[in-house]
Amino acid sequence: MKMGKLQNYSEELEMKMGKLQNHSEVLTHENNDLNLWLNFFLKFKNVQVSNYCSGEKCRPCQEGWVEFQKKCYLFIDEQPWKTWKQSDEHCKSKSADLVTIDHLQEQEFLSKQIKSYYDEYHGFWLGLREINNRWVWTDGRNDTLGFWMGSVYGPSGPFALLIPGKTPTNSWDTSDNGFLNKFICEQEALVKLEARAR
Repeated sequence: MKMGKLQNYSEELEMKMGKLQNHSEVLTHENNDLNLWLNFFLKFKNVQVSNYCSGEKCRPCQEGWVEFQKKCYLFIDEQPWKTWKQSDEHCKSKSADLVTIDHLQEQEFLSKQIKSYYDEYHGFWLGLREINNRWVWTDGRNDTLGFWMGSVYGPSGPFALLIPGKTPTNSWDTSDNGFLNKFICEQEALVKLEARAR
């Protein structure tokens, strides 16, 4: 009789231990999610959670931004247009950077999003500039893609433009900081978090 009670008690304890283990795993998962959110938002100086989330649903990019391959892009095309340095400052004020292009697919995506404006020499500033005779992205990487137009197109200078309507692999041009253009800001998407949000 005592053995039967001990057996039942042991089974009951095992069941409670299983429930505690499941509860512990849920809490660990929720804690990891909260840490991901916290680490993401700590990267930004001024960001409102409501720009990403409404209720319990969150999206990977802020309102008005376009998502592509775990990045968010903001195409700034309103006037007044800006110099390269003003564009860079504007993106930074939005906790973003001027766009850096990592591969051909990204270049093709951006080329499809932009349209010609004003004249054939105006384009969209990229986060690419010449430093000590090297083309360097704003994140410090040297450019290895080189999607240049092949000949001097507009006013020459140490900053790069993406010219609309050109073949993606031959659509970058140089310009100086006095030239006013539209531009593209870029920031990391909330892809990991968005997929896990309930």
